[in-house]
Amino acid sequence: MESSGRTLTYATRRSALALAQCRAFVARLLVIEPSLDASELQVVTSGDRIQDRALSEIGGKGLFVKEIEEALLDGRADFAVHSMKDVPGELLSGLVIACVPVREDARDVLVSPRYGRLDELPTGARVGTSSLRREVALKRLRPDLSVIPMRGNVDTRLRKVDEEQCDAIVLARAGLVRLGLEHRTTEVLDLHVSLPAPGQGALGIECRDDRAAVRALLGKVHDDVTATCVAAERGVLVALGGDCKTPLAAHAERHAEALHLRAFVARSDGSGFREGQRIAPWPPSEMLAMALGWSLGRELAA
Repeated sequence: MESSGRTLTYATRRSALALAQCRAFVARLLVIEPSLDASELQVVTSGDRIQDRALSEIGGKGLFVKEIEEALLDGRADFAVHSMKDVPGELLSGLVIACVPVREDARDVLVSPRYGRLDELPTGARVGTSSLRREVALKRLRPDLSVIPMRGNVDTRLRKVDEEQCDAIVLARAGLVRLGLEHRTTEVLDLHVSLPAPGQGALGIECRDDRAAVRALLGKVHDDVTATCVAAERGVLVALGGDCKTPLAAHAERHAEALHLRAFVARSDGSGFREGQRIAPWPPSEMLAMALGWSLGRELAA
């Protein structure tokens, strides 16, 4: 039965970051709809359960959304809050991203209590990251660094660098901001140093496509500029069939009445690096933005 839009259950992962960003979004929704009664369904995903192996070894982007999407499809939840960079390029049939709120800063940051900046890290310094994309970006700039795999939530990774299990870690700035840990940043990495993953810093609010009232409610928090930029980035993702095994970056920004899109892709070992960009008039729809990204992705795949 279609919900009245007044009593809704939202699904989220259990990590501190997932809970923080999910609850912040729901708080914004409640400002717009004060009469809404929202309840929380915490879901443990495959990506959360498997912590002893690199993401590139255990599957694609769906690792952090599969079980949550099952909760949407079987009616246990009305909507879900995802980190957009975790959402696969192709959604499951029957589901839709109904809302993309205003984006947080998409850039990566370095956390290095001992050395501070990337250019101050000594030769052979150990840098922890779970991302092939970040590893490729770091190695292109500093091939002398030792990049080591590092899984775990934000607190776990911060603890490891504090305990000097590594000399630095690279994280998404958005996560630190949402957790109130922005002060741990020692350097914000320029986009030319570490180009973000498609959708990084943005949230994707997902629901069933047949839930008209829920979609209308979520649409009140939708941000057109963020959604258009993310659509362009996801166009690159779809064209390249990107997953956690593919070092892939894509980032779009609006400059006046133009969309600037940059992307790169490489093989899992960092070889075959290819990069490109598009500068085009600001597209009037997310569909056209995605088509622009798709064309760039196909160019990089050629």
